[in-house]
Amino acid sequence: MTNNNIFDIENGVLKKYNGNESVVSIPNSVTVIGDYAFADCEGLISVEIPDTVTYIGTASFYGCTSLTNVEIPNSVTSFGERVFNDCTSLKIVHLPNSIVSISTGIFKGCSNLSTIEIPNGVTSIHSGAFSGCASLTSIVIPNTVTDIEGGAFRFCDGLTSIVLPDSITSIERELFRGCTNLASIEIPDCATYIGYGAFRDCTNLTTLKIPNSISSICDSAFYGCSSLTSIVIPDGVASIERYTFYDCESLTSVVLPNSITSIGDSAFSCCSSLTSIVIPNSVTSLGYSVFMGCSSLTSIVIPDGITSIELCTFSICRNLTSVVLPSSITSIGESAFSGCENLTSIVIPKSVTSIGNNAFSGCKNLTSIEIPRHVANIIDLAFNRCKNLKNIKKL
Repeated sequence: MTNNNIFDIENGVLKKYNGNESVVSIPNSVTVIGDYAFADCEGLISVEIPDTVTYIGTASFYGCTSLTNVEIPNSVTSFGERVFNDCTSLKIVHLPNSIVSISTGIFKGCSNLSTIEIPNGVTSIHSGAFSGCASLTSIVIPNTVTDIEGGAFRFCDGLTSIVLPDSITSIERELFRGCTNLASIEIPDCATYIGYGAFRDCTNLTTLKIPNSISSICDSAFYGCSSLTSIVIPDGVASIERYTFYDCESLTSVVLPNSITSIGDSAFSCCSSLTSIVIPNSVTSLGYSVFMGCSSLTSIVIPDGITSIELCTFSICRNLTSVVLPSSITSIGESAFSGCENLTSIVIPKSVTSIGNNAFSGCKNLTSIEIPRHVANIIDLAFNRCKNLKNIKKL
C-alpha cells in the first residue's frame, strides 16, 4: 500500500485522492481508478489519466463541479456507474474507442456538456447516461448501438435533433422525457415498442411519424407534448393507454386504427385544440376522463360495444354540441358531461339504467332531455346547474 497523503494506492487501485490541487496527473502505477476516488473534489479543474488505467470506477469523479477537462486514454475498456455525475463544468469529453457500453448515469447532471462522440463499437447506452445534459444539442449514435435504456437522454433541454440507428427496436421508458427543444425525431422502422413517458414533456415536438412496426405504446408516452399537431396510430396497436396524449394542447388530428379495442383514462384529456376524432367500432372500453377538457371538440360518435360512459369522460368539453350514444350503453357516470356548455340536446338510449351524480352538471344550454322510463337510478344532482333545462321527459 502507498499513502503519501495525496494518492492512496493499493495494488494498482487508486482508492482515494487526498489532495486539493486544481490540476492532477494520476501516477503511472495506477491501473484502476476506484469508486468515489475523486468524489466531491470541487476545486479539481483538469485531470490527466495515464494509459495504464483500464477501468474507472463508480462515481469516481462524482460532484467535481469545477472539472472542465479530462482525457480518457484508449487503455480504458469500461466504466462504473455515475462516473462524472454532476460534473457541472464539464464541456467536452473524448471517449476511448475501446469501450462497448456507455454506463448508467455516467454523465448525469453534466449540465454544460455540449459535445460528445460515441465511438463505433459501442453496443449499449445504459439508463440515465446523459440525463440532465442540458447543453447537449445533438448527438450521433453509431449503427453498432442495439440497446438504449430508459431515461438515457431524459431532461436534455438543449437537444434539438437525434438520429436513432435502425438497430434500435424499442423506445424505452422516459428515453426523451423533458427534452423541451427536441423538434423532430425519426423512430426506426424496425421499432415495435414505445415505453412509458418516452416523449413526455417534449414541448417543441411538432410532428412524429410512428412506423407501422410499432405494436405497443405505453401510458403517458406523449404526455405534455404541447406542440404536437397530428398523429397517426399504426394498425396493430391494440390500446391507447392512460395519459398517452394528455395535455397535447395543439393536437388537431388523430387517426386511430381498427385494431384499437380500448382507450385508457385521460388518454386525450386537455387536448384543447382537438375538434373531432373518429373512435373505431373495434373500441369496447373508454376509461375515465378520456376527453375531459377537449374544449374544441364539437361532436362525437360512441361506437356500439361501449357499455358505459365513465367518470368525467367528456367533462368541460365546452363546444360539444352533438353526441351519439349507442344502444349498448347501460350507465352514464359521475360528471360524464359536466361543463358541456353548448350541448343543447342528447338522446339517452333505452338501454341506460343509471345516470350518475353531476352527469350533466353545468350544461347550461341543455333545454330538453328524454330519459328512458326504466332508468332506476338518477342521482339528484345529475342535472345540477342546467339553468335552461325546462323539460325532462321520461319515455
